[in-house]
Amino acid sequence: MDDTARMRQRVLALFLPLAAVLYLSAEALNPKGTDIPILTSADAAKVLPIAASHSAQLALSGSISLLALGALAVSYAAIATLVRGRGAVVATIAALLGGLGAFCGALVNVLVGVNLATAATAHLTQAAAGRFLVASFNSGFEHLFSYVYFLGIVVAPVLMGFALWRSRRVPRWLAVLFVVGLEVAQQVPSAGPVLVVLFMLPFAVAMLLLAGLAWRAAGDGERIEVLPIPGGAQLAGSRP
Repeated sequence: MDDTARMRQRVLALFLPLAAVLYLSAEALNPKGTDIPILTSADAAKVLPIAASHSAQLALSGSISLLALGALAVSYAAIATLVRGRGAVVATIAALLGGLGAFCGALVNVLVGVNLATAATAHLTQAAAGRFLVASFNSGFEHLFSYVYFLGIVVAPVLMGFALWRSRRVPRWLAVLFVVGLEVAQQVPSAGPVLVVLFMLPFAVAMLLLAGLAWRAAGDGERIEVLPIPGGAQLAGSRP
């Protein structure tokens, strides 16, 4: 591995703790009772007053959640670099599925956070804002991307955990902690900062430990040198 590849792999490793911090921050800031799908007028009547009272906080947490899902998508690729040999194909599939799921989740979370904050503060009656939100959450757009999102958040962590387990390049308990921690973190409700931190702590620990392993793995690869050969051409060689 040359210096450029090593630097790139370490940049990827940095996204793991970043994803954990952003995930935790988004849920800790999210006002209680606003992270539900608004499928009926009754749901809208329940959520809109809360959103109107905490519109800035809701917009901030919604924006952070988009960044968190983007960092999670990159984190899947970073974790996959740890898996060599056994489990490598499964890790690649998990990275693709996890990245796609996180991308679709970001689109869905626009409705849950940013759109809700906007509708709550727009110059609309509550009934009109409610109709807009109900129509958005029941649209084909929302259904399509929600299906892919939920497929990604359920299946991708299990596949990646299985790949880490088979590879034996990380402790097997860490593979289990990653799966359980991420599955729990993705289901944590907006229950206040204290409970959010408690529920998401296993996920944060797993991401920090995996980031450290990925960082060290970047320095364990072969050093690539360009060796001169006759005729002015160059040949790539390697050494431990």
